Amino acid sequence: MIRGIRGATTVTTDKEELILSATESLLQQLIKENDVKPEAVISLFISVTHDLTSTFPAKAIRRFDGWKYVPVMCMQEIPVEGGLPLCIRLMLHVNTSTEQKDIHHVYQKEAVRLRPDLVSENTIK
Repeated sequence: MIRGIRGATTVTTDKEELILSATESLLQQLIKENDVKPEAVISLFISVTHDLTSTFPAKAIRRFDGWKYVPVMCMQEIPVEGGLPLCIRLMLHVNTSTEQKDIHHVYQKEAVRLRPDLVSENTIK
């Protein structure tokens, strides 16, 4: 069965090293909390808010062992007035037998405001 696993994080400013580090940290936690193996990943969508333009967050994904052939796409988030700025969102599409209610979505830093109902005790603030 295919499941979506969501995650989001923020950075304090539009700097390449911050974006890559935050993306890496978010993916690490998603992998750990959901026991994700790269061969089970169908694709990964990454969106960023309009204020993040210094790099493609997908560069961070290529640092992970075994993720070379995972299809990754970066896109811009809809710029809704009052939306959370400096935000990076991930949507993993994974083959898994895990039930929907047992998927662990990860929200870090300021992104915990997006889905406080899904924030785990392992959240990085």
